[in-house]
Amino acid sequence: MKWFEQMEHYDVEQVVACRDEASGLKAFIVIHDTTLGPALGGARMWPYATEEEALEDALRLSRGMTYKNAAAGLNLGGGKAVIIGDPKSDKSEALFRAFGRYVESLGGRYITAEDVGTKEEDMDYIKLETNFVTGTSSVNGSGDPSPVTAFGVYRGMKAAAEEAFGTPSLKGKTIAVQGVGQVAFRLCEHLHEEGAKLIVTDIDEQAVQRACDTFGAESVDPDAIYDVEADIFAPCALGAVLNDETIPRLKVRAVAGSANNQLKESRHGFALKERGIVYAPDYVINSGGVINVADDMIGYNKERALRRVSKIYDVLGDIFEIARSRHIPSHLAADQLAEERIQQVGASRTQFLRRSKSVLDLIDR
Repeated sequence: MKWFEQMEHYDVEQVVACRDEASGLKAFIVIHDTTLGPALGGARMWPYATEEEALEDALRLSRGMTYKNAAAGLNLGGGKAVIIGDPKSDKSEALFRAFGRYVESLGGRYITAEDVGTKEEDMDYIKLETNFVTGTSSVNGSGDPSPVTAFGVYRGMKAAAEEAFGTPSLKGKTIAVQGVGQVAFRLCEHLHEEGAKLIVTDIDEQAVQRACDTFGAESVDPDAIYDVEADIFAPCALGAVLNDETIPRLKVRAVAGSANNQLKESRHGFALKERGIVYAPDYVINSGGVINVADDMIGYNKERALRRVSKIYDVLGDIFEIARSRHIPSHLAADQLAEERIQQVGASRTQFLRRSKSVLDLIDR
């Protein structure tokens, strides 16, 4: 598929190819939609096998950011950048500063942030070349977003519990947590404090042991997590874990976790609905991180950011209501919520521009 065909397929506004021979930078910046405001989305660094694979990932992720930002109520559009390279060996100050110059050249249409393969110190190098970056390690910056992301997932899980059980309380509930990385470990802290029982798994045995020692969690083998009897399943590791093989095995009433792209295909959202399992759409429940870095853009205030992240509970409540009233799965309800907000703002802006043009035409006469 050629560039313009891909752009049309994902309905993106702009693709920028970035190359700097001196630093070895090869990257793509994709601006998906700026109806609600400048496109905000992280810069991912990954050793993609081909340039085509890198561009495809950037296109797909940029569209996801549009929906995430819209559903979160942010006045921001969606975008994404991918840097081709191994984050363990190919990073340098020169590379990130070169990338920062490309971000600066877009004049604020795209705002970058930390993502898979990049860290705060990488954002600091980018900051030397542009102000259109968030999540730096400066005194006034938002820093590591994982604690706030975890708080948002916790709030979203309470919304899912209310939908599934009629109460947001997680006390006494059994939560099966798949993956106990940075975000999930913080999530487990919240769940443990509320009195939930935890069953955890991870391919990292040390991470599992840490969760067991800290929270008194029970551990199971990675594949066995789908078979445990629990109240809520929290996917917090890989994507596409909700699929033809795993959904029939689930013995839970709700799915609410931090992983991205949890549904392998859209039809798996229908499969969850058919089984009566409440699903908290991933890009909504894990939006705490982007809400946090968005606050960085106006002068970071942690209390204000946490208040905004706390509203994930309310957003998911609205999504579950839409799903019930329209008789659709919650992942489609989330998409419709985001799309309707974008359409309403876009229509209002178009109407304003038409009126302005009419006034100018009258003046010219």
